Amino acid sequence: MGNPLLIEKISGLITRGFPIWSCLCAVIALYYPPFFLWFGSDAIGWGLGLIMLGMGMTLSPDDFLRVWRAPRVIALGVGLQFLIMPAWSALLAWALKLPAEMAVGLILVACCPGGTASNVVVFLAKARVALSVSITLCSTLAAVLLTPWLTYWYAGHYLPVDPWAILKSILMIVLMPLAVGVGWNHFFPKSARKVAVISPVISVIFILLIVGFVLSAKQELIFSHGWVLLGATGLLHLGGFLGGYLGACLLQRDKLERQTLSIEVGMQNSGLGMALATKHFANMPMTPAPCALSAILHCLIGSFLATKWRRDNQRLEKSNLEMK
Repeated sequence: MGNPLLIEKISGLITRGFPIWSCLCAVIALYYPPFFLWFGSDAIGWGLGLIMLGMGMTLSPDDFLRVWRAPRVIALGVGLQFLIMPAWSALLAWALKLPAEMAVGLILVACCPGGTASNVVVFLAKARVALSVSITLCSTLAAVLLTPWLTYWYAGHYLPVDPWAILKSILMIVLMPLAVGVGWNHFFPKSARKVAVISPVISVIFILLIVGFVLSAKQELIFSHGWVLLGATGLLHLGGFLGGYLGACLLQRDKLERQTLSIEVGMQNSGLGMALATKHFANMPMTPAPCALSAILHCLIGSFLATKWRRDNQRLEKSNLEMK
């Protein structure tokens, strides 16, 4: 596979540039749709499955044991995510009087777990990466049950929602590939390590393709509802980042944990939202749009916070070293 160190360095650079690629992808998709339309809606589930497989191949039994070493803060992160985001999305949909299809898309993405992008942003912020990975893992496992039923609970009055069908999709495109990846890493660690080096890049590429396809396919609808859609999705994630931070403050977590929980609550697995919206609301063209915009906006907000917090944390580290 060439020079492993060079590949890892290039992979890191591409992954850290995810917010920039997301913005570039959005501009191209909206102003030149044919660039992404070849991808096709059927490929979304496969793409997300590959992302989850790659995530699983970066996990080991130690990652699961870590959950038992700090169960309270991990449970806090997962709890804040599934308590704040679905309720906040439903409130926004009601307050902004969103059309039913748009409201369901907003609620659906809010009911999704954290994604691997949150781990990248926590790393950039120099916060608690291990905690971020643990929360993402636990929220992904919890989402197998919580995402379908929370979507049904909060969005069922807008449009018919079949929680059992959504549950089946999550099992197929999230839990199964994740389990295969973990098993691969356990039984074939050498090959898993080689693949894990490039798995973040593969994740970035497939998320960009999914976002680009959805934005391209919904170009006219997005332009006709642009400001409402942008405002609702932006407020959703701003509320998530703020809610996660304040929740951690109220429970007296330290500074780095507050930052980590803020990022975990504010950033969702938008790819999962797009896959579920495309499959289960195929006759409702606006439903995947909030999920696609979510993927861009949460990365932009997260990157802004990561830049600020990274400077703050580096200054704190420097002052602590000087005191010693």
